[in-house]
Amino acid sequence: MKLRWVIVLGLLLVGCSGKTPHRENGWTPQRPVSGAQTWMPLSEEAGENWGVSPRLITAIIAVESGGNPTLVSSSNAVGLMQIKASTAGREVWRQQGKSGQPSARELKDPARNIDIGAAYLSILQSGILRGIENPQTMEYALIVAYVNGAGALLRIFSSDRNKAIAQINALSPQDFWQYVMDNHPSSQAPRYLWKVKRAMENV
Repeated sequence: MKLRWVIVLGLLLVGCSGKTPHRENGWTPQRPVSGAQTWMPLSEEAGENWGVSPRLITAIIAVESGGNPTLVSSSNAVGLMQIKASTAGREVWRQQGKSGQPSARELKDPARNIDIGAAYLSILQSGILRGIENPQTMEYALIVAYVNGAGALLRIFSSDRNKAIAQINALSPQDFWQYVMDNHPSSQAPRYLWKVKRAMENV
């Protein structure tokens, strides 16, 4: 009898040892999504301007800041979409033909922050992630690239960008999701993908 319970417990532990997160302890999407939806008119405008889903923008806001436009992280990510001026901000400026990077004050402005965040998503979508054919897979790829970089995402498939895109296109969205869960070197990426997806389901 005792041996049977040991075997059952062992099977349960094996089943729970995978990287796929079914829930994030202490995190539920309703309150942060409610805070993010405050800025929905700005998300819709930026989404239309940059060809990015307003629901995705709103979900990222929910996960990143819960709708708090003045939030600054310990790594100096600022505002609603937690943009780092020296990385995403600088890249958006460069794509727009500007030098330098946005100021912290500018990133705390809700309209500017969302516009810059949407522009960065658009750069990822039409740049390094270009060629991903399935819209759902592209959405998942954008989420992972937003938090941990597009290069890190593609490298889990191949060091060659074209081969990585081809491998991604050979997968269903569900298989891509699982591959990221099982293979991304950063534990943050699977958690973030799960959270943003949960937030989108509540937008």
